[in-house]
Amino acid sequence: ISSPSGHWDLRRQDDVERFFRINNPEYVFLAAAKVGGIGANSTKKAEFIYDNLMIQTNIIHTAYKTGVKKLVFLGSSCIYPKNPEIPITEDQLMTSALEPSNDAYAIAKIAGIKMCQAYRQQYGFNAISLMPTNLYGPNDNFDLESSHVLPALIRKCHEGKDNVSVDMGGPYMHPIDLWGDGSPMREFLHVDDLAEACYKCMQDYEGEEHINVGTGEDVTIKELAETIVKVTGYQNYYQWDSSKPNGTPRKVLNVDKIKSLGWEPKIGLREGIESTYEWYLENEV
Repeated sequence: ISSPSGHWDLRRQDDVERFFRINNPEYVFLAAAKVGGIGANSTKKAEFIYDNLMIQTNIIHTAYKTGVKKLVFLGSSCIYPKNPEIPITEDQLMTSALEPSNDAYAIAKIAGIKMCQAYRQQYGFNAISLMPTNLYGPNDNFDLESSHVLPALIRKCHEGKDNVSVDMGGPYMHPIDLWGDGSPMREFLHVDDLAEACYKCMQDYEGEEHINVGTGEDVTIKELAETIVKVTGYQNYYQWDSSKPNGTPRKVLNVDKIKSLGWEPKIGLREGIESTYEWYLENEV
């Protein structure tokens, strides 16, 4: 978080307390987190569990101490077991083992849910938890070392269009490598739809149990890649690197609970990818 003096480190309790003293918020949307794709989650587990535990612990506790009226904590659908029943309902939390590649991040987010519940039960603090599915959109992270699959594919396809060399006297376009085998199924939600869901739940949801936020529909990573190839205009072939992990085989949320509040996602996947690519061209290239 930016501040007049430069930067707030939300892992530091004194920084968080100073932020609350200066700004005196009445309502808090806790979206700050250390996040990344399957590669970052697999190789930086210490940072993922430490940073997230510190950020959410400091903010939730300080929000309670300073009299915040309501807090919305954002987690992730990776809190659920590796092989859940599909679609994933909220009551499947902690019913079996997590996906090993992102278990550190998942455990931190589960701790955040339990902290909100504990502060509600013991202190009457009005804290609720939302678990969104895979997010994408403007201001996404397109760093290939730490990004999620959708922005990573956008960047790879865009840069692949210009990756041409001369081979045997003629132009040759280098293929791009995609992780896994393309079979895992994932659900994707545009950040603007999530923002509306957060606002709706801040107004209307008072439950202790966390609530899923998604579209209720999923696609294979192969289908996602094919869509991004079309949107970006990438014309060369791509190859799957099966030595890289697939992650959870399928992950799509049951969103009946949030839809009962009157919320529905509005942005289709193709439309969302097109607008995200436009933002990437204008801001990142």
